[in-house]
Amino acid sequence: MKWIIVVLSITAILVIGFFGFIIVSDIKDSNANKNTSTNSLEDIRDATGGSVTDEQLDSYEEKGLNPFGQIKSIDQLTDIDYQEYIHGMSHQKVAAEEKWGYYQITPDRVYWLLEGLDVVNLQHKETYKSILEKWANGDFSSADKDHNAIWALQGGTIGEATGILSPEEEKAFMESQR
Repeated sequence: MKWIIVVLSITAILVIGFFGFIIVSDIKDSNANKNTSTNSLEDIRDATGGSVTDEQLDSYEEKGLNPFGQIKSIDQLTDIDYQEYIHGMSHQKVAAEEKWGYYQITPDRVYWLLEGLDVVNLQHKETYKSILEKWANGDFSSADKDHNAIWALQGGTIGEATGILSPEEEKAFMESQR
């Protein structure tokens, strides 16, 4: 009997905390009025306290790795790769209840993926191109919609983006990923 009371108490606390978090997040989103970030792509690392250094990116290149630190070359990219990379990068910019995977947005990564669109045949090429071209121009004002487009292609059911992070929230997120 004591065990049941403990389990029910913990469950109640978790449920109350969860709904409290949702309410606070909604209030922040309303107050922030969906703050949009339009930093130039080259300034993103400095503005957000970045988690990938130029040295790390150079090291990847020296080791024959792609800008995401993986062995896959540009001519081996698939729709699944594009979805993983874009989805992971979008997490830097979007508010969502759940986020799985993260890649910092860097010019090297965005331009490499854009270059790949001319090399490989992809089913959703136009979707990727539209997103990456905006990002290459420093336009992240629809990063939540970009995230959700990729999320839908992946069959997402949990973690839909609900808005765009403020610069302070973005910095905090990136620091939590170090």
